[in-house]
Amino acid sequence: MLKAVAPIRICDIGGWTDTWFAGTGAVFNIAVYPYVEVQIRLIPGADATKRVVIHLENFGDTYAVNPTAIAYDKHPLIDAAIDVMAIPDDLAFRITIFSDAPPGASTGTSAAVSVALIGALDCLTAGRLTPHEVAALAHSLETDRLGLQCGIQDQLASAYGGINFIQMHAFPHASVSQLQIPNSIWWELEHRLAVLYIGTPHSSSAIHQKVIATLGKDASADPRLQRLRELAVEAKDAVYAGDFTRLGRAMSHNTEVQRALHKELVCQAFEEIITIGRDFDVLGWKVNGAGGDGGSITLLSDGDGEKKRKLLGVLRQRGYSALPLYLSRHGLRAWQTE
Repeated sequence: MLKAVAPIRICDIGGWTDTWFAGTGAVFNIAVYPYVEVQIRLIPGADATKRVVIHLENFGDTYAVNPTAIAYDKHPLIDAAIDVMAIPDDLAFRITIFSDAPPGASTGTSAAVSVALIGALDCLTAGRLTPHEVAALAHSLETDRLGLQCGIQDQLASAYGGINFIQMHAFPHASVSQLQIPNSIWWELEHRLAVLYIGTPHSSSAIHQKVIATLGKDASADPRLQRLRELAVEAKDAVYAGDFTRLGRAMSHNTEVQRALHKELVCQAFEEIITIGRDFDVLGWKVNGAGGDGGSITLLSDGDGEKKRKLLGVLRQRGYSALPLYLSRHGLRAWQTE
């Protein structure tokens, strides 16, 4: 049996600058649990046309594919990962995929699925891919294979884990620097963060098209994208300094720039959560991912645990869900067991 896990991502400050139309970019983000889990169980002598059985535990969906003739008609991203990996012809197996993170939560869950699945399948092939290679391959599935709009930060956060500062020199090439901070800052940041899912999924590729149309031909020089790059640096510096007030400011300013990019990026549900958060003295808020009419938002509390619990209680009464949250020190992990 082969297993792999990969974290999701929140609080992506500087997002939108990791895209082809931005050209260059800077992104600060945080890899967190709940992670995506992939399990591969080898099975003896299956029919060639059903050599790979895929069970999507969250959806209650099970289907079989022939890896030599994949139709991309069920779950294209998963099918693409199987298609691109050089799986030995003499193997048959069952793949189970699960995550506690809801699909479409704008936390890079689809990227984590790709990273974890590629990592697990890589154990079946000769040689091993580095985290950077896994992230690049996972990104190419969405853009090259499926023709979707997709930045690079989600796959990198999932492959590397930790708190990251990503510098994209020329799309899609980037360097990843993991912030090394004292445990006291790590623990306090984890204690202060909360992620609220508004209950409806989002489509990041669709909202990308609207923003691209708004930015026009010279998007890379747009002052809004330049401000997002600057905010990523501010967030990085704030975390290094353990300055949570400054981090909260960077989060909130990033959300303001998202509003300026397109009015649909911060929907009414996010506005309501922000308003309630202010009543409980939160230091900042960041609409996760591309934003839109679905997904989730990250809040940074003022450090008072009792006040944070009361805030989450009010938000739950309004119908929003608080995701279980732990900062992930590790990215992709893949191993073999009996």
